[in-house]
Amino acid sequence: MALFDWLIILIYILIIISLSFFVGKKQNNQEDYYLGGKRLKYWQVGGSLVANQISAISLVGVPAFIAIKKNGGLKWLQYEIAVPLAMIFIIFFLLPVYRKYSKLTIYEYLEKRFNQNVRIIMSGIFLVSRSLATGVALLATSYVTAIAINIDIKATILLIGIISIIYTSLGGIKADIYSDIIQLIILWISSFVTIFILFKLLNGSLEFTQATQFRLKIYDFSSTGFNDSNSFSFLPMLIGGLFLYISYYGCDQSQSQRLLTTKTEKEAKRALLLNSFLRFPLVLTYSAVGILILIFISKNSFFFQKIKDLPPDYLMPMFFKEYLPAGILGLVVSGVFAASMSSLDSAINSLSASLWDDMLIKIKPGLRKLSDKKKILLSRIITIIWGFFTIGFAIVISNSSETVVEIVNKIGSVFYGPIAAVFTLGIFTKIKNNKSIIFSLSASVSLNIILWLFFKKLSWLWWNALGFSTGFMIPVLIYFINKKHNPIEIQINKSNHHYFIKLFLWFLIILIILYLIQINLFN
Repeated sequence: MALFDWLIILIYILIIISLSFFVGKKQNNQEDYYLGGKRLKYWQVGGSLVANQISAISLVGVPAFIAIKKNGGLKWLQYEIAVPLAMIFIIFFLLPVYRKYSKLTIYEYLEKRFNQNVRIIMSGIFLVSRSLATGVALLATSYVTAIAINIDIKATILLIGIISIIYTSLGGIKADIYSDIIQLIILWISSFVTIFILFKLLNGSLEFTQATQFRLKIYDFSSTGFNDSNSFSFLPMLIGGLFLYISYYGCDQSQSQRLLTTKTEKEAKRALLLNSFLRFPLVLTYSAVGILILIFISKNSFFFQKIKDLPPDYLMPMFFKEYLPAGILGLVVSGVFAASMSSLDSAINSLSASLWDDMLIKIKPGLRKLSDKKKILLSRIITIIWGFFTIGFAIVISNSSETVVEIVNKIGSVFYGPIAAVFTLGIFTKIKNNKSIIFSLSASVSLNIILWLFFKKLSWLWWNALGFSTGFMIPVLIYFINKKHNPIEIQINKSNHHYFIKLFLWFLIILIILYLIQINLFN
């Protein structure tokens, strides 16, 4: 990279660290550090939720999936259909209980609804799975960044990780959210710049070859994903994706903590609404990059020869290096940096909050008596420790094969459905049998592990739905057998009906937009 590119990246890093320093100076207690004093606006939280879903792999992985990955193409867009439906479930059922019963972490609700053991087990699952997944995400994004800036992978991991630790430990969740918004803007601008450059390189010609036509198909109704190794057909992406998004946005502290930072529940609902509305056009932007790079590869044999033997995710970094001019490259790489740090900052802050509130003060209640200044200092130290843990894990697995990285990424889907089932049991049933809850959690996670190991042709997206169904039904059946009556009781807040209308309409609009894109590209 040119000196000017490095200067742009350096300016960006200094802005983020300076912002966190000034935010951190105004923190008086742990509520300020972990929840931003519950004074954040809905558009800030909504923008942060969108940014948290966007890693550097989004900017490079989605175009690579569309353009060159085996069995890839625009069918990735089916993944977005379930998002509005998941937001409906969270707004109607999960968010109200969090706002009512949880102060710092969402797992506090589970202690009040069931008992302390359920809270500690669920928090423990979050701590293990999220820390490992964050290490994997850091590694994956560092591969991309290392190629773009041409430095060693381990040095890249340290660079991204240490910068994230500095601004997150100083500024807490408010610095995370503010930086997420900046990162989202930079990343989106970078995507449009990439589209513009690709369009110029193609001289405005958007002709597809016969060999690339199959990649333009969005809807795939040809299989169910049960026994055909097709993870990206319509049913698993809609149904499995629904349970995945419910659990990720609604039952994962790294995301749900943001929903506790607003002043009111209404603001949190509006944040979820905004997240749903912004996410789809952002993914369409990445997909546009994918379509253009697909055409570019088909017309540029020289570039194709350079990338044909590399892993798919190396496609866009190689394109950046070869074709982006000085200054523009610095902007785009800043976007990649931004996305990498966005994935890390929220994770280590929420890991710190969960370890403190769900574990440490249970083990040593005397910590509650510390002064606010000492509590904030301890919170920052815990954040730093989690940051270096994820950096260390990423470095340890940096020599692993791509297959190993993919396997670790699937760990989330082993737990997502069972975790969502526990929260749903608390909300929808009268069950108080804590042993049956813990047993069902263990059974449903075990089922997903069995499916992973022995049912290779089953789409991993189905693990989310099957794990949820198993985790929910076991306690219900135990209750029914013992009590001889149905434990389920669903109460719907009718004041939320306008959110349902908006999100369901958005769901239908997404279906229609995807259909129109498909028929226009094919014609």
